[in-house]
Amino acid sequence: MADSTQTVAGPPQAAKKPHSVTHHGLSVSDDYAWLRDPGYPQVTDKEVLAHLEAENRWFEARMADRKDAIDTLFKEMRARIKEADKSVPQKDGDWLYWIEFEEGAEYKKWWRRPVAGGEDQLILDEVALAEGKEYFSLGAISVSKGGTLLAYSFDDNGSERFTARIKNLETGELLPDEIPGTLSSLVWVGDDRGLVYSLANEQWRTDNARLHWLGDPLDKDVELYHESDDGFRVGSSLSSNESWLIIGTSDHETSEARLVRADDPLGEQILVKARSKGVEYDVDEREGVLYIHANDTHENFRLATAPLDNPGEWTTLIEGSDDFYLTGVDLFRDFYVIEGRRAGLDQIEVRHYDDPARVEPIHFPEASYSAGLSNNPEWHMDTLRLSYESMVSPATVYDYDVAARTLETLKVQEIPSGYDASLYTTERLEITARDGTAVPVSVVYRRDRTGAGPLHLYGYGAYGLAIEPGFSISRLSLVDRGFAFAIAHIRGGDDLGRAWYKAGKLEQRTNTFNDFVDVARGLVERGYTAPGKISISGGSAGGELMGAVVNSDPELFGAVVAHVPFVDVLNTMLDESLPLTPGEWPEWGNPIEDRAAFELILSYSPYDQVKRQAYPPIMVTAGLNDPRVTYWEPAKWVARLREFKTDGNELILKTNMGAGHGGKSGRFESLKETAEEFAFILWQLGVEV
Repeated sequence: MADSTQTVAGPPQAAKKPHSVTHHGLSVSDDYAWLRDPGYPQVTDKEVLAHLEAENRWFEARMADRKDAIDTLFKEMRARIKEADKSVPQKDGDWLYWIEFEEGAEYKKWWRRPVAGGEDQLILDEVALAEGKEYFSLGAISVSKGGTLLAYSFDDNGSERFTARIKNLETGELLPDEIPGTLSSLVWVGDDRGLVYSLANEQWRTDNARLHWLGDPLDKDVELYHESDDGFRVGSSLSSNESWLIIGTSDHETSEARLVRADDPLGEQILVKARSKGVEYDVDEREGVLYIHANDTHENFRLATAPLDNPGEWTTLIEGSDDFYLTGVDLFRDFYVIEGRRAGLDQIEVRHYDDPARVEPIHFPEASYSAGLSNNPEWHMDTLRLSYESMVSPATVYDYDVAARTLETLKVQEIPSGYDASLYTTERLEITARDGTAVPVSVVYRRDRTGAGPLHLYGYGAYGLAIEPGFSISRLSLVDRGFAFAIAHIRGGDDLGRAWYKAGKLEQRTNTFNDFVDVARGLVERGYTAPGKISISGGSAGGELMGAVVNSDPELFGAVVAHVPFVDVLNTMLDESLPLTPGEWPEWGNPIEDRAAFELILSYSPYDQVKRQAYPPIMVTAGLNDPRVTYWEPAKWVARLREFKTDGNELILKTNMGAGHGGKSGRFESLKETAEEFAFILWQLGVEV
């Protein structure tokens, strides 16, 4: 193939336009601040668009010679997907519901049929809704209690502002009701006459819960609750018995909930307990008793109860524990289920209202896995739908018979091109970080792999989000080429409980970056790989992780992929007009008011800490319509890297001009982006496709 870079003279060089910000007497230069379009969220500035398009041309030029590799990877990944596939039907009321993909379809169709027997009914066709659109994402979907109406919302540009519509399932017609700009669930109330939703305000914050009566104009909608704190977000749901509308508001460390009768949504609201900084709780109800999952007495949460008529008086039902991290509680008519993690591994336990000492754990066959409750929509259930997978076991759907305490396998993910689990092995390691903390690492590789070969290391480490050791069909394209694939369960996630999360946020944020680097070094020391043979990836806050570790330890890594990376941390946290910023201060700190927070964020913010040194090959992605990590963060970071780096390694930026935080939509289009990522990694590590 001819050298495709001949048509593009060289990588784009962004203009430097002196600019600085000063806080607490400290000034920080930002010569690429101009890449933020002043009209954002509309991006129309010709100079900005020209620069992004130039970066895209450079990306295409540098990746052009990888086209055959990308096609090969994409075809083998696609061959692992059962194209004509459907979920296991689940009963909800008088109907069985399931979703289905047709051969070659990017999007799914939603079906149901009567439990008593009858015709299959197509209730929502995403394929038709997405036709002719560059991007499509279904948001909320909710069938009314009576089963005759369907509310759904969609986003067709990646901005995550969803338009809600309502469909009459008996006639197939769309009701005239249309609610643009939602960012929420859609909750049926008032005997299916009303719909509760939340609008995204101008700053993309859901500060409200609103009630829409079917047939009324939108200006008649009633605001049930308004949140005055810019850092809090509002969301609504139904209690498990569907008797109560629950309106919750929270930031990253504090929450508050109100209940109102679902059949009388304009009635009196019951405040469960007023917010108290650092206390998170959620609530459900059964027979006049509230069940509250809260971290007020232990950071790993307890389960408490309270009478509905005295909701603030909490009595412990299950104590908080250092050993068991209680992540959630699900109520059913005759029993309840708690989910959590012990030593970082998922646990599911059935408990009984009439016998608190009776604990029935559900046991799974492997030592390392990901498991949880799946779709269990009914109040009265005798069997529980569960999901299960591991790094070597494809996704499995179980039914658990509560009385018999037995698991029945309903479906195992089928891989049409073939998959033999016996060819692979998975391990759970502990690698000691520089401060003596043992960091868990999940690894999968082929049993016939030998020596210190290439290794891909993935991490996230923020917001208390655990990275589960689950299955991936795309990952096999690296593993089958001799890679080990490792997940670093670093501090900042809640993999080992709430303390693990706290140890990677605010003033302890740098633990997250150090853990990742120390895991990489530990994997080298144990003979899994060698410096320079490690590829790494992360997205969003995981992209921040990528930026931090290439600044600190660039020699370790042979290829880096940063997806929609949160790399301009200081400038973003200084701008309270941005959608997420006020709500993010509990996670990162408030550099506007706190000089110590300003100095700490400055010390690790990847954009601000780019230095004159050699960097590994880096591939960066962005979304023009991304409201979470704004497009200019990766664009500015790449511009500064081009200015400072002293090497000749690849640095490419791809901005999706019609997508947002999640990249392209559709199951195959998104797979193409994974194929691009893997082709870049294999290219840079010198591994044949």
